[in-house]
Amino acid sequence: MKLSQFKFDLPLNLIAQNPLKRREDSRLMVVNRKTGEIKDHYFHEIMDFFNDKDVFVVNNTKVFPARMYGRKEKTGAKIEVFLLRELNRPNRLWDVIVDPARKIRVGNKLYFGDNDELVAEVIDNTTSRGRTIKFLWDENEESFRKMLDFLGETPLPKYIKRKPDETDKERYQTVYAKYEGAVAAPTAGLHFSRELIKRCEIKGIRFSEVTLHTGLGTFRPIEVEDLSKHKMDAEYYRIDDTACRIVNKAKTDGHRICSIGTTTMRAMESSFTAEKLLKPSEGWTNMFIHPPYDFNIADALVTNFHLPKTSLLIMACAFAGYDLMMEAYQKAIKDKYRFFTYGDAMLII
Repeated sequence: MKLSQFKFDLPLNLIAQNPLKRREDSRLMVVNRKTGEIKDHYFHEIMDFFNDKDVFVVNNTKVFPARMYGRKEKTGAKIEVFLLRELNRPNRLWDVIVDPARKIRVGNKLYFGDNDELVAEVIDNTTSRGRTIKFLWDENEESFRKMLDFLGETPLPKYIKRKPDETDKERYQTVYAKYEGAVAAPTAGLHFSRELIKRCEIKGIRFSEVTLHTGLGTFRPIEVEDLSKHKMDAEYYRIDDTACRIVNKAKTDGHRICSIGTTTMRAMESSFTAEKLLKPSEGWTNMFIHPPYDFNIADALVTNFHLPKTSLLIMACAFAGYDLMMEAYQKAIKDKYRFFTYGDAMLII
């Protein structure tokens, strides 16, 4: 398929700028692949579509405060530094994106905080905007992390046109977030409150956890018309024995598996056996799922409403079918569903 087939007109006022007061009060569009039916619900009704011993697989990655603002030595020019991933912990080496990039060269020092609490040196160019930096910090790891937390900002996507506030620290994070490493939240999971999870568990729905540290590559614009030529950035994932036991027992006993989010789906589709069972593994995945694609693990998918021409929308089309998904999106626009990170959810069954 071609990238241009995933273009649609999205009114900008439908991109949610703030989360709802309660996570589970988001709307939930339910799309039935077998019947082609599209129905409106609320997220707290999600458990009505699942039975005892079905499994929800979630991504337990945790977002860290990845956006920092520093000053360039001598000139004092303000520089945004977006932490992408830690390369070497003992040496405090990080892959980052800098903006504006043209001013930042190897050897430059960057100062962070009102009193220059943290200093970094640029030691390599990686891409046009990418750099490798070394934080100059002699104290222990715990104090370094506290300093990053203090100086860093919740990395809300650029389509949210406001500065992050205190509520974003909690709301741009799932309630089951455990392992720090993501620069973007696995947004389908943001709709679950602790109370809703408890209600699902009382019904007999089981939860299984995998980890995929979402990087900026998930949101990077696709710049090739031929989707088979698009290369995703690699993201770290881990699937342990416990997750596999829960998922595989349910599958072999004829129960359903629901992937909570596209990142969860990518992790599972990166690690399955010939019998279409989940297998334990750890590593990096650059899998780009686009139609046509046969899914191996999940029978259902929860996902938010995505922007045009994105890898997330393209994966949802691969799962639901292109025509049905485009019909659902036209309905979502007509009915003013909220799009993107803090928006509403879709359940594809």
